[in-house]
Amino acid sequence: MKTCTIGFTRKSAETFFAALRGNDVARVIDVRLNNVSQLAGFAKRDDLRYFLETICGAQYLHVPDLAPTPEMLKAYQGKAMPWEQFEDRFLDLMAQRHVERVIDKSLLDHGCLLCSEHEPHHCHRRLVADYLNESWGSILEVNHLY
Repeated sequence: MKTCTIGFTRKSAETFFAALRGNDVARVIDVRLNNVSQLAGFAKRDDLRYFLETICGAQYLHVPDLAPTPEMLKAYQGKAMPWEQFEDRFLDLMAQRHVERVIDKSLLDHGCLLCSEHEPHHCHRRLVADYLNESWGSILEVNHLY
């Protein structure tokens, strides 16, 4: 199953939507805690839903079970928690939530995990993709879009 991840920061709307269209994304799975921030620009929930449907013919889903807790995110962003500790705690959280049983595998087929970070290296969307892929027996072919 082909799956993508993407962050919207440091991308123009043109680049963002072209990447989704160019990779035949059928649905965007928003894994952000806050999907209505004014700082999100074109990626605010209601605008994004409209743009995805109109430009890409894609569905929008917000799945907060795939987001970190507010406390965890605040500690990491405030540099009180290093990436390695965030990664361990976040993966534990995914296990506690049993996301591998809760999330329908078909959502990731031509799906794209969305977060704000420009690159996936230090972003929980990559951790979600890796966790689900490992849990599901490596059935996902993950492409991180830049």
